[in-house]
Amino acid sequence: QVHVVESGGGLVQPGGSLRLSCAASGSIFSINAMGWYRQAPGKERELVAHLPSGGSTNYADSVKGRFTISRDNAKNTVYLQMNSLKPEDTAVYYCNVAVIYSDGTVYHYWGQGTQVTVSS
Repeated sequence: QVHVVESGGGLVQPGGSLRLSCAASGSIFSINAMGWYRQAPGKERELVAHLPSGGSTNYADSVKGRFTISRDNAKNTVYLQMNSLKPEDTAVYYCNVAVIYSDGTVYHYWGQGTQVTVSS
């Protein structure tokens, strides 16, 4: 069993910043990748940023230059620093953790989501 918990969401004015955190705990053999997705009302869930182990980061075009994903492997934690926030960034943000087990199986675990609202 793997638990994924996000934190750091909230209400911020346009142009402001927020930092999201996501910690994974439980029966973790190895983590392949960690990433952030978001879902706005009436829209499908979309990739925001993705950080594979030993690989390069991947960002949605809409957040490039404004958002930064980083990871603390010792803590099984991933962060999303969000700067220059816009109203269109308003969404529920979800953390995804891809866990590799000893037999090579990969399972994806999701957090419960954290609300980010950008509004004046």
